[in-house]
Amino acid sequence: MKHTAAPAFGVYVHWPFCVSKCPYCDFNSHVRETVDQDRWRVALLAEIRAWAERVPKQPVDTIFFGGGTPSLMPPATVAAVLAQIDDSFGLAPDVEITLEANPSSIEIDRFRDFRSAGVNRVSLGVQSFDDRALGFLGRAHDAGAAQRGIAVAASAFDRFSFDLIYALPGQTEAEWRAMLASALDLAGDHLSLYQLTIEPNTGFAGQVKRGVFDPMDDDRAADLFELTAGITADAGLPAYETSNHARPGGECRHNLLYWQYGSWIGVGPGAHGRPVLQGGQRHATANHRKPEVWLEAVEADGTGLAEERAIPTEEQAEEALMMGLRLAQGIDGNMFQIRTGGQSLNRLLDPNAARRLTADGLIETLNDTLRVRPRGRLLLNSITGALLGG
Repeated sequence: MKHTAAPAFGVYVHWPFCVSKCPYCDFNSHVRETVDQDRWRVALLAEIRAWAERVPKQPVDTIFFGGGTPSLMPPATVAAVLAQIDDSFGLAPDVEITLEANPSSIEIDRFRDFRSAGVNRVSLGVQSFDDRALGFLGRAHDAGAAQRGIAVAASAFDRFSFDLIYALPGQTEAEWRAMLASALDLAGDHLSLYQLTIEPNTGFAGQVKRGVFDPMDDDRAADLFELTAGITADAGLPAYETSNHARPGGECRHNLLYWQYGSWIGVGPGAHGRPVLQGGQRHATANHRKPEVWLEAVEADGTGLAEERAIPTEEQAEEALMMGLRLAQGIDGNMFQIRTGGQSLNRLLDPNAARRLTADGLIETLNDTLRVRPRGRLLLNSITGALLGG
């Protein structure tokens, strides 16, 4: 897989509000009866302007509205945010602008308004086509609504994606095969297929602790992972990253920005960033998570930053390695050096571990590109640790 123009700079915008909290979700999402839309729009624009004073002016390659449920934002707010980003930085001619959405009737009715506002790609949180599974996952839509949402997305946007969650308790291989077949029939150029993981401090974590259900065991989940990789590849949507599948050219550019260690700013409550500031130093940033705290901080100081620090070049190299090895195409050594302050990929790696993993057929190096081979995908964390000398 070859990408001739890797995205270099992006903006992540976090909208933290949801209609309800799903039991598997550990994202920064909150349920509120009312939201002062005018106040929130003003604060989002102010934080973008604050970053424009610190980051070199450069065209934005990708913008991602995440959440929470950003499709609950008024389309006028989305349009205002995009206009402010354009005014502050400028937009690349082929900028990708993605908005996450749920397939509820209220949200899909807004799709054409979001398109008019400037959004050119939508990512739908479908999660399942089975009503029983949707109930287990705490979703507010049913299977019919999921299919209608995909149809509307396909008619409103040239590019769309949707998520599914698999490896649910008791799910059989036959059930997942059938659901995956349905997904491939409906898919555009991209699918995100995630194994259910029990994250700390979620509703599901509490249920597992109380014995309400047992997660699928690792071996069975691994079998479904390998099955998924084979079926999607045969259908023309191979995995370009651990959980993301796309037709050639259909990869999510915002995801690539993260995995190829580009520069991005985070706007909104709980948003994280890795911007390269004026002067060339990369910083790690994190905003206040609680919506009201972030909002008051922006109104007082122009920014909702809770944490910020300069990242040493050695740590940048380690981060870039951990992110880049998730990609099927691997890590390009030249790009790695450019984006980590001149660090050499080869010098970062433990040579003994690299030789052993290569001999075992788990990694390979070709034309100055390091990648994990398919048989190593399930061992990614241990491979990364070994290459870093851990």
